[in-house]
Amino acid sequence: MPKKTPTRSKLTRKQQRDLDVEIGFIEGVLRRDPKDEAALQILGDDYTRRGRIADGLKIDEQITQLHPDDALAHYNLACSFSLNGRIDEALKALLRSIRLGYRDFSWMQRDKDLKRLRADPAYAVVIAVIEQETAEKKP
Repeated sequence: MPKKTPTRSKLTRKQQRDLDVEIGFIEGVLRRDPKDEAALQILGDDYTRRGRIADGLKIDEQITQLHPDDALAHYNLACSFSLNGRIDEALKALLRSIRLGYRDFSWMQRDKDLKRLRADPAYAVVIAVIEQETAEKKP
């Protein structure tokens, strides 16, 4: 699964219309095949880019149900929880993604989708886990 595209970028009216058309098309694909993983991933990203954060969260929850051991799926779920202000759930999903093997800690530290989580004191737990993971990799 590819990484989510960062949110918060301003879209032109044309980009908004194009995105709305794509969303409508992908929603139709999913009505025919609700488990189409590629369509789910695209739709979740599109919802988030369009500012439909709660809808993006629902899609990320579906993806993690389809792939409960996928580190990137749980990372994306953490991003969606964070964007929705659900910090405790974001923390749990992010820690699960790390336990499952997510290791792009550099991106994690600057990903705009995790801004609310990083601002919370609970993020110290994530920092401690990252430090432990990186210390275990050193010779």
